Amino acid sequence: MTITPLEVIERQLLAYNSKDIEALMSTYDIEAEQFTLHGELLAKGHAELRQRFLSRFSEPDLYARLLSRNVMGNIVIDFELITRNFSEGIGTLEMLCIYEIKNGLIQKASFAIGEKRLN
Repeated sequence: MTITPLEVIERQLLAYNSKDIEALMSTYDIEAEQFTLHGELLAKGHAELRQRFLSRFSEPDLYARLLSRNVMGNIVIDFELITRNFSEGIGTLEMLCIYEIKNGLIQKASFAIGEKRLN
């Protein structure tokens, strides 16, 4: 049975919110890349992705709430409200996440990050 792009991203979001690094890494290709939208490379490969995720997982209130999702072929676009622990306190930011899936794994992810809002 082949896993669909939607199923990959559903697993990815569940693993992220559960702070399950192994389950999260299993949704990404070993050479996957993360970028800011139309911009800089944030992480490449499992080692850099793992370090980036583990840094976020140290935040006790980290949570991504899915606001909307669109699927077009192998592209999944999530619009999320992320709760984070910023140095100034707990807050949120909006994030547009664009995932490219191939062979049942995330190959590339690009993120448009909104303004930080403190609670």
